Amino acid sequence: MENQNTHININETKRLYFENATQTEFEALVLALTEREGRPALVLDQTCFYPESGGQPADRGTINGIRVVKVLDEEGTILHLLEKEISTAGVAGRVDWTTRFDHMQQHTGQHILSQAFYERLRGETLSFHLGETNSTLEIGVRKISDEELAGVEILANRVVFEDREIKAYFLPEDRIAEIPLRKPPKKQGLIRVVEVACFDYSACGGTHCRRAGEVGLIKITKWEKIRDNLRFEFVCGRRALRDYETKNGVLRRLGNQMSVKPEEIPDAIGRMAAELKASQKKIKKMQERLAEYEAQEILQKTEGKIIQNIFSDKTAEEAKFLALNIIRRGDFIVLYGVRGEQKDHLILAAAESVGRDMRKLVPVVTSFIKAKGGGSPSLVELVADERIEFRSVLNKINESLNER
Repeated sequence: MENQNTHININETKRLYFENATQTEFEALVLALTEREGRPALVLDQTCFYPESGGQPADRGTINGIRVVKVLDEEGTILHLLEKEISTAGVAGRVDWTTRFDHMQQHTGQHILSQAFYERLRGETLSFHLGETNSTLEIGVRKISDEELAGVEILANRVVFEDREIKAYFLPEDRIAEIPLRKPPKKQGLIRVVEVACFDYSACGGTHCRRAGEVGLIKITKWEKIRDNLRFEFVCGRRALRDYETKNGVLRRLGNQMSVKPEEIPDAIGRMAAELKASQKKIKKMQERLAEYEAQEILQKTEGKIIQNIFSDKTAEEAKFLALNIIRRGDFIVLYGVRGEQKDHLILAAAESVGRDMRKLVPVVTSFIKAKGGGSPSLVELVADERIEFRSVLNKINESLNER
C-alpha cells in the first residue's frame, strides 16, 4: 500500500458500474492512501462509486461504514474522499442505491430528451447539469412555442412508454464512425457508447437505466433564455412524481379556497384580478378625496410656509397624495418622513410658485444619509437603505432650504 500526497500515478481504477450500474456493494484492495481537499482519500483497485463527471454528481455511500464525502476522477484514477481515515488493506464499499437510481433516471432521461429536442427542432444539447432537485439542459434554439415544447415532451415520453432497451458498450476510436452519435466524442481512444434502441446514440461514461421504462415520466418544468439559447429545467421518474404531488396539492388547496374545480382556477383568478383592479381604483379615488380633506385641515392649523411631519400610519403613496394637495393650495413646502415596514421614505414637495427645484435637494440629503430617488421639480421621493432619524434629517433639510 502506497502513501503519498502528490498526484497518484497508478493504473486506472476498474469501474464496476460500467459492467453493472445496479451493483451497489463491492470489495476492493487499497492501492494508495493520500489526501485531497483536506480529507483522507483512498485509491482502490476497483470501485462501484461513480466520480463527479459530465454534469452528473458523484455517488454517495460508505467504505467500511465511513461516509464517502466526494469521489473524484484524476486521469483515470478514482479518489474516494472520506469523512475519516481508513488504515486497512482491504475494504468493503456500499453505494447509496436511492441516489444512484435517481441519477440513473435523470441522466438517461436527459439522453432521451436531448435526442427529442434534436429530432423535433434540430436543437443541439450545449450543456447538461444534474442538480439535487432539478436538472437543466441548454439547447441551441432561440425560441420555442407551446406546441413545439409539447411535441418534444410527447416524443421523449413515447420512448419511455415503449420501454426501449438501453445498452452501453465500448468501441475503438477507429470504429466510432459506424455509430450515428448525436454529438462527436470529446475523448479519444476507447469510446463508451450509450444506446437507446433505435433512438439515441451518445458517447457517455455515466450510469444509466437498463430500459427506458425505468426512467419514468419526463417532464419539463420551466425554461428561460441564456445567452442566445434556451435552458430547460426537467425532472424524471421519482422527481417527476414528487413534482406532480406538490403541484397537485397546490391546485387542490387553491380550488378548495376558491370553491372551484382545479381546471376552473385560471378563470377564477382572472375574475379576482379584475375585481382587485376595480377595487384599487376606488381606493385610490377615496385616498385622493381623503387627502384633500386632510390637506385642508392641516392648512387651517399651520402658520408657516414649510410643513413637516413624520408618518408611521401612512404609505409613501398616501403621503405623496397629501403633499401634492397641500402645494396645490398655496405657496407651501412640504417635508414628510414615512416609516415603512422595510424601508423609510422621504417626500419633499414645493408649490411651483415658490420657485424651488426640489431635485436639487437630493444630493444634499444623500450627503448625510444613504438614500436613492428623484422626481420632478415640484416633488421628489427618496428611499433609504437604513432607518432614518427623521427629526434630525428634516431639520437639516429645513436649514438647507432657509440658507438657499
